[in-house]
Amino acid sequence: MENQIKNHVRVNETILRPLEKKALEWLAARMPAWVNPDHLTALGIFASLLISISLILTNFSPSFLWLANLGVFLNWFGDSLDGTLARYRKIERSNYGYYIDHAVDAVSEALVFMGLGLSPYVRVEFAMLALITYLMMSIQVFLYSQVKGIFQISFLRLGPTEVRLIMILSNIFVFYVGNPTFSSLLGTFTMYDLVALFIALLLFSAFIIVTIIHARELAAFDENLLRLRAEREARKAERAARKAERAANRRARRVKPQRFVLPVKFHLPGKG
Repeated sequence: MENQIKNHVRVNETILRPLEKKALEWLAARMPAWVNPDHLTALGIFASLLISISLILTNFSPSFLWLANLGVFLNWFGDSLDGTLARYRKIERSNYGYYIDHAVDAVSEALVFMGLGLSPYVRVEFAMLALITYLMMSIQVFLYSQVKGIFQISFLRLGPTEVRLIMILSNIFVFYVGNPTFSSLLGTFTMYDLVALFIALLLFSAFIIVTIIHARELAAFDENLLRLRAEREARKAERAARKAERAANRRARRVKPQRFVLPVKFHLPGKG
């Protein structure tokens, strides 16, 4: 398991990745020696709690949206930099890091979306729908990393950093413009409702598309393995048959032909 986690290939081809990678490497090189990856992981979970509480407090004042945005930035700082710092200092703990990082991510996602649902801007059912689809995509990532060794965290050129940016921009828009409502045959929705629904729809669509693509890929991979296994078994059986034939031929050559002597009676003259 250690080698599988350590050697898996990370795929992160998002819109902001080139800029983000340079920023993280710059920060890792200048991080104080007393700061370790665990501190950054703890900062990430604290920031998620800060986001959740700030969003709930917007029931009293929209100014808490700025505190929520600070939490989003701190969450990015801690969650994205912990692994980069470990790799920069060559102190990676593959199993521990993989387990803790993604366990903390699940808690962080739950805190953020619950806070969003308890705010005055997004209906709780839409926030929970976005959370469910986010967790579905997380499961997709974990499954594929186990069966293929590819840890893909970007889909449609979007990843966690882009989702954070969407949230920050939405908070700024709501603070300055408000949270306009839209009426339709399906009911009344706020702008932030539509953002949550858009994220949920995007993640669900990505889940379905990626599942189909990966399923076909894995089916072809397994069918090829079965074909190779059948060919290997056929060659093994053929070798066994040839070996048995050679053994039979050797036994046949070792067996000496038996001489059959016919009994002959000689009758001497004068004797009855």
